[in-house]
Amino acid sequence: MKLHGPALRLTVFVGDTDTWHHKPLYHEIVHRAHSAGLAGASVFRGMEGYGASNHIHTTRILSLSEDLPVAVVIVDAADKIRSFLPQLDELISEGLVMLDEVEVIRYAGRAAGQGGRR
Repeated sequence: MKLHGPALRLTVFVGDTDTWHHKPLYHEIVHRAHSAGLAGASVFRGMEGYGASNHIHTTRILSLSEDLPVAVVIVDAADKIRSFLPQLDELISEGLVMLDEVEVIRYAGRAAGQGGRR
């Protein structure tokens, strides 16, 4: 799938303990994005943060590390991202969704001997 030029970035912030039918919520979001044919999705776990509860969650050793922030980032053409939003309505009871216009520059894998790792 080729994506180059203007696109929309969808970022979904949830907690790492949020679930959908006994599975991690971020897992369900990624799998639905894949099934919807979106160009790509990645999950990033935060080391520290807070949200609507105003309670700081952290990975620091002396603190309990529960419900750490997780960001699911999905990038594709604006129409495809916007058509995916109703699925999030079904999945997310508490979280934050952001949409940003971005410009995509895609680098594809190179053949051996063409400037890869040495």
